[in-house]
Amino acid sequence: MPEPALCPPPPRAELLRLLRGRLSEPWPALRIVAEDVLAAETAIDWVAADAQGGAVAVLVGEAGGDLELVARALAHRAWLEPRLRGWIQLAPAGGLRPEAGVRALLLCPAFRAEAVAAATAGAVALAVYRCLRDGAGLHAVIEPLGGAAPVESHEAGVAAPEPFRTHLTDLDLGLGAPGPPELGRLASPLGAQR
Repeated sequence: MPEPALCPPPPRAELLRLLRGRLSEPWPALRIVAEDVLAAETAIDWVAADAQGGAVAVLVGEAGGDLELVARALAHRAWLEPRLRGWIQLAPAGGLRPEAGVRALLLCPAFRAEAVAAATAGAVALAVYRCLRDGAGLHAVIEPLGGAAPVESHEAGVAAPEPFRTHLTDLDLGLGAPGPPELGRLASPLGAQR
């Protein structure tokens, strides 16, 4: 069998098919819930749900299109977020939860330093894809880039925030016993009532 060799990406439809089959390798909990979603002007390749129910807009770019891809990701996040509640009403089994937020995952052959800097500031994860040809055919490999915002993939749920008054009792706050009589004689913050 011949050694795998890097090759140019195939036509877009075949590339998307190859990459879709490989998304679960770096992100096992990522589950695609919609494909080819037309946003404001351009399409989101896939909308996925992560382990916490967060929406992930997945976009696939071409060589040299990394900066445009980051801009599209930010626009798609803004477009997708207010629509999540409607999607959940239409497809409650999709696993999306609006409170879990919206992130983006960008797949591209390479990212310039400017694209990496912009992505890390905007809840966007980056991954490089490569196409390989061997005796068995064409394959895609996805390598997440370090330092970018992660796409949640662990199975644990979202931690609930701590209550505001952790470890404080009503007595600590002076709510357990009636206050001193002079409190009733204090002036109103808005001035005297007439």
